[in-house]
Amino acid sequence: MKYKNLVITNPEDLMFGIAPNPVTTRRGLAIGGGQVYAELNFTLPVMSINDSTLNEVYGHYRQIAEGALERAVQLGSKGVVLELETLLEMTKTPSIGVEIVKIMNEICENYYQKFGLKSEIRLTPNDLREFERPAKQRTTKYLDPMMELFENGSIAGGDLLSIESTGGKEVSDDALMNCDIKTIVFALSVLGVRDMQFLWKKIVAVANKNGKIAAGDSACGFANTAMVLAEKKYIPRVFAALVRVISVVRSIVAMEEGAIGPDKDCGYEGPFLKVITGIPISMEGKTAACAHLSPIGNIASACTDLWSNESVQNIKLLSGMAPTAYMEQLEYDARLMNEALRAGKLHSSILQQLLVASDVYTDPQALILSPENVIRISKELVKGDSYVANARNGALAALDIIDEALLSGKMILSDMETFYLPLLREDLESIPDNESDFVEMMLPNIDQSKFILAEYGL
Repeated sequence: MKYKNLVITNPEDLMFGIAPNPVTTRRGLAIGGGQVYAELNFTLPVMSINDSTLNEVYGHYRQIAEGALERAVQLGSKGVVLELETLLEMTKTPSIGVEIVKIMNEICENYYQKFGLKSEIRLTPNDLREFERPAKQRTTKYLDPMMELFENGSIAGGDLLSIESTGGKEVSDDALMNCDIKTIVFALSVLGVRDMQFLWKKIVAVANKNGKIAAGDSACGFANTAMVLAEKKYIPRVFAALVRVISVVRSIVAMEEGAIGPDKDCGYEGPFLKVITGIPISMEGKTAACAHLSPIGNIASACTDLWSNESVQNIKLLSGMAPTAYMEQLEYDARLMNEALRAGKLHSSILQQLLVASDVYTDPQALILSPENVIRISKELVKGDSYVANARNGALAALDIIDEALLSGKMILSDMETFYLPLLREDLESIPDNESDFVEMMLPNIDQSKFILAEYGL
């Protein structure tokens, strides 16, 4: 483990638009260098992707990029990130994803030369390995097209390289539905960590080879899945909050392997990563409602450097195409945060306090994202001698914070929610510090037909 101390120790220093280790892109975006930029995330309308529809597919992405950048220019934007989250067919056949990157990059370059608008493309291939069960994380045939897309897509103009990797998901899916916190710790801090070490060595090597930026991962398939399940009342919100904290120990491995940010938006582990490593981060909140509902609409922007929206389909709204409309929403949010930064520390602090206060006690998932709680939990996420111990300690700190908020009367939870708190604490406290001891404890209790130990180096 590379990180044993926090880079940010004062909540006042955990601020939107400012990161201790900012990242400057090829066209000059200084992410975390003093202002917030919009990061637009988009996808196709419902349609098939095959040889007969490829021209239509390419036309959609051309329309998205041109519409978004045109609106950004009209709004006086200082810079934009466009995230291409590839769909299954675009990664299985990497040439499709590469062609989309080329189309978008030509448009980005045109707007840069013509208007001075700085924009970059975040290339996020989807993790094909999750479509094989049990997953062959290291030996699968699906790894080759993923890495081919990273390689050729980065050459074509994908400057920020990210992924929502899924190592351990074959174990975590059932654990989420069963509210099995120990198996979640196993999936994320044992399997997830090992897979991240394997995968991010490869991604960082591609980035370094091609002069690109290894940006970061997202525990979307774990923590965001938990949030969505909690929003639908399938699992407790307190459980989802703990999954969010535990996910940090696997996502930080990307930084340990050489990623420098900005991390991926949809995991919400970004604030913890920013505190521990100093990287700039991308976050999403109220503007992600096109893809999923959440209880953290405002607080998510409290320390963000890129403000994102999650995937919006390229469909027609009354105002225009949906990605263009979302570009406007993101830009206005970024404009407000940037105005607060320009006005000085007092004004930016007040805006941040209001963003936090509007959400913090409405849900335990918001509670753990307040700057002071992020720092408090992060101290526990780095003090142990193993990823397992750090996951356990971080989750226990989050439980302490939830208990204190309940005791103070500032947060009110249903009986169903509070019923789980002592049960979760008991399970977490039973987890040993040592990874080997933990693995020995867990293997008899996990269906080993769901995963292959050797694919994780176990």
